[in-house]
Amino acid sequence: MKIEPLSIDGAYKITPKKIGDNRGAFSRLFCTKIFEKNRLNANWVQINISQNHEKGTVRGLHYQRPPHAEIKLVRCVHGKVFDVFVDLRKGSSSYGTTCSLTLDSEEFEAVYIPQGCAHGFQTLTNDVELHYMHSEFYMPEYEAGIQLNDPVLNIDWPLPFSVISEKDKIHPMINTVEPIIL
Repeated sequence: MKIEPLSIDGAYKITPKKIGDNRGAFSRLFCTKIFEKNRLNANWVQINISQNHEKGTVRGLHYQRPPHAEIKLVRCVHGKVFDVFVDLRKGSSSYGTTCSLTLDSEEFEAVYIPQGCAHGFQTLTNDVELHYMHSEFYMPEYEAGIQLNDPVLNIDWPLPFSVISEKDKIHPMINTVEPIIL
């Protein structure tokens, strides 16, 4: 398992070793020992799924405020997505920075997103499925978000938005959001 640091402190791209033969492929997607050895969270309390039918669909940028700020481990299990997250942690050297990468189900890759980051994605193919592992339980009263097209963030979305929820259209801009204190 390859664990590569990303531009936001505490974020990692995780690429498992893929073993293939005439039957297909096999890979270890998670190992407590490897995560703990690399000082990553290995205690997941919730696993969620997101299914998205249409290419260009966007979700985000979502996060939970303290005391329920969560670490996420996100993996695309069918299709391909442009995954993006934003550091909202007060005092962080990467505060306000965005980080993006493509997650492709063919590669078995995942992204490890630290507490205090808003997360979103855009589908690059039809019929996309993502699995999310969470370090905290979902608490609707602590749910928050950032505007997907905030000009300060200057996210270079690869496609025009095809499907977006009404809720995601009205998230505030980053300049109006209090930094997260962990």
